Amino acid sequence: MSSFTEADLPTDVHHGEMITLGDGTTVRFESNGEAKNIMVNDGFEPACTLFPGNDYTVQTGQGSYKITCEFGDSMHIEKI
Repeated sequence: MSSFTEADLPTDVHHGEMITLGDGTTVRFESNGEAKNIMVNDGFEPACTLFPGNDYTVQTGQGSYKITCEFGDSMHIEKI
């Protein structure tokens, strides 16, 4: 599994990859049809399910991160 860090932001994370943010929080996704189940840290329950064109904000001690998804097999994450 490929892994990214906060230094790579903004970036697109593909299925099977994850990003580790500055405070150690990890974010990955699993496809659910066209929707993406966004997983934060080691949990198996999604923090949210994103449909194309929607966004979700992850809050950490290091700041806020916006996640967006489109129809492809990736999620875009950037610090806001």
